[in-house]
Amino acid sequence: MLFNSLHFLIFFPLVVAAYFSIPHRWRWILLLTSSYYFYMCWKAEYAILIMFSTTVDYFAALGMGKHADKAKRKKYLLMSLIANGGILFSFKYFNFFNENVRILLNHFNIFYDAPAFKLLLPVGISFYTFQAISYSIDVYRGDRDPERHPGIFALYVVYFPQLVAGPIERATRLLPQLRKHYNFDAERVASGLRRILWGMFQKVVVADRLAIYVDTVYNNQTHHGGLTLIVATVFFVFQVYCDFAGYSNIAIGAARVMGHELMENFRRPFFAKTVAEFWQRWHISLLTWFRDYLYIPLGGNRVSKWRWYFNTMFVFMLCGLWHGAAWVYVITLSLHGVFIVFGNMTEPVRKRIVRLLRLERTPRLHLVMRMAATFWLFAFSLIFFRSPSVSDATAIIGKFFAFDYGFFVGQPSTLFYCVFAILLLMIVDFMQEFFPEHLKRLESSNVGVRFASYAAITILILLIGVFDGGQFIYFQF
Repeated sequence: MLFNSLHFLIFFPLVVAAYFSIPHRWRWILLLTSSYYFYMCWKAEYAILIMFSTTVDYFAALGMGKHADKAKRKKYLLMSLIANGGILFSFKYFNFFNENVRILLNHFNIFYDAPAFKLLLPVGISFYTFQAISYSIDVYRGDRDPERHPGIFALYVVYFPQLVAGPIERATRLLPQLRKHYNFDAERVASGLRRILWGMFQKVVVADRLAIYVDTVYNNQTHHGGLTLIVATVFFVFQVYCDFAGYSNIAIGAARVMGHELMENFRRPFFAKTVAEFWQRWHISLLTWFRDYLYIPLGGNRVSKWRWYFNTMFVFMLCGLWHGAAWVYVITLSLHGVFIVFGNMTEPVRKRIVRLLRLERTPRLHLVMRMAATFWLFAFSLIFFRSPSVSDATAIIGKFFAFDYGFFVGQPSTLFYCVFAILLLMIVDFMQEFFPEHLKRLESSNVGVRFASYAAITILILLIGVFDGGQFIYFQF
């Protein structure tokens, strides 16, 4: 079931109405059955995988809860890691590793012909397995006690607003909320609905409208010149941002309507001044997951400089692999690791250049330059993310320097709507970043002004939104 579908438009109000109509003690049953229904609308058989993961993690945590000694807990943690990792590897990574092993062995004239699995990738598998793994690790570390209610724990794994594309929640945050009783609160519900409305605008007006131009160009990149590919790449930056941030905003808003607060997943990333800061604003739930469960255990930045470089690169390479079983994803995220490491290595030189150019005397210009540089580094990396292969990505980069700058307009209305949507998006993000008090004033202003703004966004969604844009990009991960 897609958030941007008539199906969800009917499903969600019915769930909310039932949620606030029944006694608190039965609400977990309603949300659990609704969440499984939500997931099974894609492929019902794959709900078995979630049930298996839930069962293993539930009993593994109970096993860990019986022992204070971490050495005795470790076998239960391994049980959870093997079960979840096995599901993830079998459905998402087996064919990727199998093909790369075949290429490597064939290079040495060693025959290798293991068959590939023809399996449909379960929607959101990377999200719910990571959420389940984090619970097991938290119990192993003693950060929380095992959840003894099997229904509440199952709901934590399969909670429908963030099931298939995050945010990747933590048991320490979400589980206590699933037990808490929430009354209907008109102000909270209105706040959640505003978040849903903005998420829908990001998805159907910005992301899916930009996708028309981006897909036309990138799917026929051999027929387009450098300028067209640069514009399409910039459009794709905003497309992937609004596609994923739009999903996150709808998820956060839907959960808030029912009283649950999910973690922020995006915080205006295009105002980041460095690539490191960018990742404090983009897909926050994933990077904090890697930080807490991999980067810090490796030593984080409390090690020698070269070991820190390794830790950074290793985490970003795995983050790329998390995004997909293809080298284009590994390269995309590895580039971010390179940017961060290179930025650290060249920091003294860059500071000298700033002093030489006297940029400290024009702090606003310096700020804009840093944000622009971060944006273009991110845009460059996304060429690999959007391209079907590494060779296609390198061919596109080569065209940037081929001095062929004919421009593909396509449908003029499409191009106009794309630019208009980006400008409106950036105005709102700019206000949230630098003048948040003005937006809060709008929310607290009189009813007429508030509803006029809601009506304006709704009209834009209905007039220029693309309602056949399909699923969210991150569903494939």
